[in-house]
Amino acid sequence: MSRTIVITGASSGFGALTARELAGAGHTVYAGIRGTTGRNAAAVRELQEYATSNSVDLRALEMDVSDQESVDDAIAQVLERSNRIDVIIHNAGHMVLGPAEAFTPEQLASVYDTNVLSTQRVNRAVLPHLRAQRDGLVVWVGSSSTRGGTPPYLAPYFAAKAAEDSLAVSYAAELARFGVDTTIIVPGSFTRGTNHFAHAGYPADKAIAAEYETLYAGLMDQVAAKLAELSPPDADPAEVARQITRVVGLPKGQRPFRVHIDPANDGAEEVNALGDRIRSQFYERVGLADLLGPALDTDAGLTATSA
Repeated sequence: MSRTIVITGASSGFGALTARELAGAGHTVYAGIRGTTGRNAAAVRELQEYATSNSVDLRALEMDVSDQESVDDAIAQVLERSNRIDVIIHNAGHMVLGPAEAFTPEQLASVYDTNVLSTQRVNRAVLPHLRAQRDGLVVWVGSSSTRGGTPPYLAPYFAAKAAEDSLAVSYAAELARFGVDTTIIVPGSFTRGTNHFAHAGYPADKAIAAEYETLYAGLMDQVAAKLAELSPPDADPAEVARQITRVVGLPKGQRPFRVHIDPANDGAEEVNALGDRIRSQFYERVGLADLLGPALDTDAGLTATSA
């Protein structure tokens, strides 16, 4: 069944891979990209060439997730062209590297804006339509760092992804009775094939960063090297795209609540399994078990399956 899909942050990395994989599976995919005629014009050309050469329905969509007006305009364009949105994929994100103290509060706020507030802007634009049609899927691309091993010098990014995960969990329950499904994708560290590290930001307070270098010199190189050692040589970031495509293709009510793709096996899957089990048990204790999966009888809004 072909679905109409919007994915944010689709100029490169997981976003670009996922947009292509979904289009190849027969879906209509709107690849949200900011600066389509400027900084990301080359990415748009590559996307259009891919769509033409592979005869798939893959369309670039101007969308700056840091701007509510841009998000609203993008969603309005999709609805005008396709009359429906079935899936929204929250993929936009930005990583920063360095000692936590050396980042200014404004930098932390910026990281939080890109990784968390962006999802709220998109949700406020698209969820009214999903709720009205009593159907849809929200996919959150998170990070194993929210529950697994957390090496130092990534604190702002880790904190933002943890906030995104908490928001996703709450949204899942609040959308369930509207028949809207939720899946949280949990990638681990991929040291090759994405632009996370290459495009990372750094702390503004160079003096504080230099002080940390007196005792932590070379830390990031050490962490990167160890992560590369932990990952198998065939670790492929495209597996994230394949897993998202698999989830999109599953029937409502049969989609997993979480999917881990973690080549380094940092422990997040084990910890999340415990946390999600406790969440399910608590909902059952307080009489809210129906919120653990999307309502399937959308007229009554009551029947649900476990996530």
